[in-house]
Amino acid sequence: MKLLSLILPVVFSVSAMAEMPRFIAHRGASSEAPENTLSAFRLALEQGADGIEGDFRLTSDGEIVCMHDADTKRTADKNLVIANSTYAELAKLDAGSWKSPRFAGEKIPKLGEVLDVLPQGKFFFLEIKTGPAIVDPIRRLLLEKKADTAHVIIICFDPAVIATCREKLPEFQAHLVSSLKDVDQPDKAAAYRKQFEDCKAQGFQFDCRAPVSGEWLKSLGVPLDSWTVDDAATARKVMALGVSFITSNRPSALRRELE
Repeated sequence: MKLLSLILPVVFSVSAMAEMPRFIAHRGASSEAPENTLSAFRLALEQGADGIEGDFRLTSDGEIVCMHDADTKRTADKNLVIANSTYAELAKLDAGSWKSPRFAGEKIPKLGEVLDVLPQGKFFFLEIKTGPAIVDPIRRLLLEKKADTAHVIIICFDPAVIATCREKLPEFQAHLVSSLKDVDQPDKAAAYRKQFEDCKAQGFQFDCRAPVSGEWLKSLGVPLDSWTVDDAATARKVMALGVSFITSNRPSALRRELE
């Protein structure tokens, strides 16, 4: 009996570790560094995040840049509309001082630069914030960079973009993102399911505040991710729903709180 009592805690510990999801840094370590910048991505990786998530848009001259909003008003020193600006114009902006003087002079990165800081074996959730026109440029760059098909996951709220990715980027996973607002209403749940099935998404990312059941999510039969989870109670809630990934502004600290 004494031997069994020594073994059991080890067995339970290993089991718990097996159920722990991967923790993805939302726009990098965005609680401490300016979101969607190389500093934020590097810091997240240094802190031990399992991967990073970034948002991408097309410039007027066809470059793919990392920016959540359609314009730079919130996160730079001058307001430019991404789609109407060249990369040369965007590269002149200070994308760091709004967060802290420590990050003064931080630049808006291009997709290729983000890929270059990603270590082997780390996940990269590439969120498309525009329409399907960006898919071909992304495809060319991912192939040029020999991006890891096992760890680069394309995500988007737009089912048309996901459908285009499934057609033009079959080597890479494409996951649909949804707020799942009012999913507890049968007609809404049916509409969300049809949207998911029609675009042939290979994964599903949902708002951690959504009134969704684990049964409904598991019935999709794909890997699950939840955003944006910053506290242990919410993390435990979505873990009970069966998520494989948790997207957080503080991924490494959150994992420590759960271990």
